[in-house]
Amino acid sequence: MSSYKELLAQREKLERQIEEAKAREYAEVLNEIKQKMADYGITLAELGGGRGKHGKAGRPRAGVAPKYRDPISGATWSGRGKAPRWIAGQNRDQFLIQR
Repeated sequence: MSSYKELLAQREKLERQIEEAKAREYAEVLNEIKQKMADYGITLAELGGGRGKHGKAGRPRAGVAPKYRDPISGATWSGRGKAPRWIAGQNRDQFLIQR
């Protein structure tokens, strides 16, 4: 039966071996993927990862019109997400943007 320290040493050795094997195989796998993408004309967008034509991941999103304005700084907030400091804890009606 192995001691605790011996088992730890074995684990460290195995972890090093795993990392070395992964590093050796990584370049080969990457080249295979690139070659198949080139052969079949596959793009990053088709894979669902990476960035599209506009440099942003995912679908384009429409901006949300601001709903509140700080009369002092002119800063605006749509009402979505965490409230900015200038409106937090106050009655929001006084900051509504009149349409």
